[in-house]
Amino acid sequence: MRKTRPCRLVLMAAFLVIATGALAEEKPLYDESADARADIRSAVVRARKEHKNVVLDFGGNWCFDCHVLEKAMQQPELASGIEKNFVVVHIDVGRFDKNVDIAEQYRVPLNKGVPALAVLDSSGKLLYAQDQGQFEDARHMSLGAIKAFFEQWRPKK
Repeated sequence: MRKTRPCRLVLMAAFLVIATGALAEEKPLYDESADARADIRSAVVRARKEHKNVVLDFGGNWCFDCHVLEKAMQQPELASGIEKNFVVVHIDVGRFDKNVDIAEQYRVPLNKGVPALAVLDSSGKLLYAQDQGQFEDARHMSLGAIKAFFEQWRPKK
């Protein structure tokens, strides 16, 4: 058992280095120059037309778990359901110095970590606000747990 443990650690470290490098080459997940309030307004308008809910995803491009959650959301088991039921808005929090007022407005305590999610209905009413850092350790969440979250908060039709 002791011989496999260092091997696992080396493999995990290699994965993290490769994943971090790959993330750095991608288009930024969070638009640092976006007007988050305007993006939320547009998402609510779209959600109303398409009978969807809105997911506010607070995070930063520096946040590994934010990228892990995004990758999970792009998995085939999740992507089609998310596309069918939600409009997702990525809100950049900088180094916890941007859009903090918006997080507070939606009762998302950023001090519990990011990514941090809130769900709005198609009229913009808050349905759910993460309050205990539920997604801040996304790298250790199962795909099933993430899928269950989205299934729980899909619009009732």
